[in-house]
Amino acid sequence: MSQASPLHIALIQTDLYWKDKVANLAMLEEKIWGIQEQVDLILLPEMFPTGFTMDVKEVGEPMNLHITKWMQQMARQKQAVIAGSAIIQDSGNFFNRLIWASPSGSIAFYDKRHLFRMADEQLHFTAGDQFPIFELKGWKICPQICYDLRFPVWSRNRADEKGELAYDVIFYVASWPGARTSAWDALLPARAIENLAYSIGLNRVGVDGNEIAYVGHSAAYDFKGDSITHLGEREAVQTITLDFDILKQYRKKFPAWQDSDPFQLLR
Repeated sequence: MSQASPLHIALIQTDLYWKDKVANLAMLEEKIWGIQEQVDLILLPEMFPTGFTMDVKEVGEPMNLHITKWMQQMARQKQAVIAGSAIIQDSGNFFNRLIWASPSGSIAFYDKRHLFRMADEQLHFTAGDQFPIFELKGWKICPQICYDLRFPVWSRNRADEKGELAYDVIFYVASWPGARTSAWDALLPARAIENLAYSIGLNRVGVDGNEIAYVGHSAAYDFKGDSITHLGEREAVQTITLDFDILKQYRKKFPAWQDSDPFQLLR
């Protein structure tokens, strides 16, 4: 495991304007500029420009258009990575795509693997089949989206031939309904414990245009499942700092990953 300096992450737990990109980007820009601390990564909710909608033809857009360019601009101005998901049309398909915009202007992305069939998401979106790991300040970071949280095999932190685990931090950007908050609260620390990694969930609040209520509960947990922060049920912006050295020490002291069951994931 390589060395890395502390990682500063801002969580923006917010309500969203229903299918109004202009209003949402303006609101989020104000919140981003209100972050006074130096941060390395700023997390936005799932489908932050529109809310969680299946109206893909109405509000979806190609890569490198308004949303992507806005994220690049904010990343450059704040000198921090901006990450959140949006409805992106690519090669004739629509994706619930998490965009990772770096201050340099570079873009990476992760397409949501598990589509929420209870809202017919699979009828409107194409599922992703790639498992990217982003790197930032020496940290390896695994991006996930909402419903992915329920599927631990997909996110299992496996070691390579050198014994290096795939990632140090896993995060979920979400529009997780308040009706199932107990599952959110249980699964986030579980992902931290089983993967010996920091686990972060960034959820929205408010009521969307389909009358679905969201209560936040954005949170971060360390590799033992202990709480680092919990944002409650109101709009909030919180910055947390993750320590690489104590993660490294714990993995050395408690190398449970060495006894994990080997498997090959078929995509």
